[in-house]
Amino acid sequence: MSHSHLLLRARKSHAEEHRLDVHFEAVDSMQLVKRYDGLEIHAVEDDEFSRVYEASGVPPEWRTSRLVVRLHSRSGTGYVQCARVTVDRHPDDEGVSAVRDVVWSLRPSGLRAPGGPAAVPTAHRAG
Repeated sequence: MSHSHLLLRARKSHAEEHRLDVHFEAVDSMQLVKRYDGLEIHAVEDDEFSRVYEASGVPPEWRTSRLVVRLHSRSGTGYVQCARVTVDRHPDDEGVSAVRDVVWSLRPSGLRAPGGPAAVPTAHRAG
């Protein structure tokens, strides 16, 4: 994808009717591994939030409009600094279907107390 978007797509097995897509919008920085086996998505806590921002060079004034999510799995870890993350369920295994079922979504306003970084870490398992 382009325009600062990142799409992680799960492969649909024969036993499953749907596949999951994890879509990150307005991506500023990321650190990824090639494959995530049993992916979990977590909002990061204050200290990690600040470290990622300092390392990425993103202007401090963007902090209130961005979040940092940690990607954790049996095959590796990473993070994505972005404006929003959404997990969608799709009935097909090729391309993007017309049917979109939002399973989970997170943006900075769902994490922060006014003027502060991540207040309470949240997690979602993306299969």
